Amino acid sequence: MPPHDVHHAFIAWASDRVDDRARPLFARMAARAGIAHRWSVLPGVGGASAVEAGGFYADGMPGTAARMAIYAEAAPGLALAAIGALGEQVGLDGITHLVVASCTGFVAPGIDQIIAARLGLSSAVERLLIGFMGCYAAIVALRSARHIVRSDPGARVLVVTVELSSLHLQQEDAVEPLLAMLQFGDGAAAALVSAEASGIALGRPFAANLPDSAALIRWTITDTGFAMHLDGAVPGRIGTALTEPGFVATVTGGTPPADLFWAVHAGGRSILDAVQSALALPVDALSASRGVLADNGNMSSATLMFVLARLLADPPAARSGVALAFGPGLAAEGLALRFAT
Repeated sequence: MPPHDVHHAFIAWASDRVDDRARPLFARMAARAGIAHRWSVLPGVGGASAVEAGGFYADGMPGTAARMAIYAEAAPGLALAAIGALGEQVGLDGITHLVVASCTGFVAPGIDQIIAARLGLSSAVERLLIGFMGCYAAIVALRSARHIVRSDPGARVLVVTVELSSLHLQQEDAVEPLLAMLQFGDGAAAALVSAEASGIALGRPFAANLPDSAALIRWTITDTGFAMHLDGAVPGRIGTALTEPGFVATVTGGTPPADLFWAVHAGGRSILDAVQSALALPVDALSASRGVLADNGNMSSATLMFVLARLLADPPAARSGVALAFGPGLAAEGLALRFAT
C-alpha cells in the first residue's frame, strides 16, 4: 500500500458536499461500509490529505492528463514495491513471463514495459498487459498465468496487479456516487505462478455474465479522470445469481459451498454480505475478504491478491476453495483453488 491513509479525510470532504437532508444518510452508510482505512499515492501538505489545502484536489478537479502523469510515475513504483515484498518470500530468478493488470491508468510504453525495464528483465521475457477489466482482472491475470504454465511447465510467470483508484475522485454531491468513491483505494500486489507444487494451486477457471446487468458497473473516461458508476442494485443482483443452481454449480464445481474456502473480491460490505447469505456460508468464511476491505478498501484488481495473501499466511481448514470476483459487465470470473502443501 502507499503511505497516505485517506479514508477519514474523504468522509469529511464528502460530508461537506451533500446537502443537510442527505448528510445523516451518508454518515450512516459510511459507518456501515466496513472500511477503516484506504490508502493513496497522493500526498497532502503537512500531513493533510489530497482533498485538503495544498492537496491534489484542493482547487478543484484536475484534468485527466494531470492524473495520468501521476499514474505513469507512481504506478510502476508501487508495483515494484509489491514485487520487492514478493522477492522476500520466494526467489524471482528465471522469470519467463510478466503479466500485469491495471485499469486505473494508461501510459505508453506500457506499465508492463516500465516494470520489466526497472527490474532488469531480459527483453526476451514475454509480456501481457490486462487493462480496463476492473475488479476481476486479477482472476484474468492468474488464469492467463495458469494457461502459460500448463503449456510450458518450465515457465515462471510474474503476475502483478496495480491500481491507483484515488486518482479518479469526481466532483459529485449526491450520496450514491460518493458512496461508490468511498469504497476505493490504491494498492499493488505480486505473485509467482509456476509448476512448482507449493502455495495455492490454480485450478478450473470459470466465467459468466449475469443477464440484464451490463449497466450496473461501468467506468467512463472523462476530461477529469475515470468516473466510476457502481449501482446500488449490484449486491442484490449477485445474491440472486448465487441462488440459481446452475450458476452456483459453475462457481463451486458441484462441491457444497460450506465445504470450500473462499477468496472473494472485497468489492464492498454489501457484496460480501450478499455472497455469504446466498451461499449460506459459515460466519467466518469471508474473514480474509472482510479484513482486506477493512484495512485497504476496494483496490480494484489488486484486492483479490491481498485476500489470497491472507489465506496463504493463515491457511483455512478446508484444502479446496474458490476465488471469485465480480466486475464490469456485470460479469463473474473465478478459479478453483487448492492448497498444494
